[in-house]
Amino acid sequence: MFEKYSRQSPTALHPISLKFAFEKPAHIIATFFGTGVLRPASGTFGTLAAWLLYLALSPYLGPIFWVCAIVIAFFAGVWACEITCKDIGVHDHTSTVIDEVFAIWIVLLTVPATLPWQIAAFVAFRFFDIVKIPPTSWIDRNIENGWGIMLDDLAAAIQAILVLWLAHLII
Repeated sequence: MFEKYSRQSPTALHPISLKFAFEKPAHIIATFFGTGVLRPASGTFGTLAAWLLYLALSPYLGPIFWVCAIVIAFFAGVWACEITCKDIGVHDHTSTVIDEVFAIWIVLLTVPATLPWQIAAFVAFRFFDIVKIPPTSWIDRNIENGWGIMLDDLAAAIQAILVLWLAHLII
């Protein structure tokens, strides 16, 4: 389950630089402006960067903007992750964090706009993205391109949303 994060993982054996992250438009998108270069836990840093951007822009931009941003980030992410991972030579390299970006925006759109719920959204999404409960694990193992990279995070986002909705009903 956590092989992707071990010292012998393909990602650990093929680290990327900030220079690489800004070398091509696809790399910039896939690494979310270099956020994916941050170690350890680049996915958590990518999610945090996306959340901070959401917090900064949400008072000025409504849900329609975020839905459009999510759709654009998804399709741009499919393209960018495919190119970036081919250039690195590692499928779903941990430096590609655009998948975390679009997915946390989905989760944040579904919870009340309060700090406790947004923290819960962050934690729930990171949990499901890291642990990869089926069908997320199946997608991660079986879809070998930019689509797989993006879709496994969509599945994790949906799982987080379901748990958060259940929590909202209980609380």
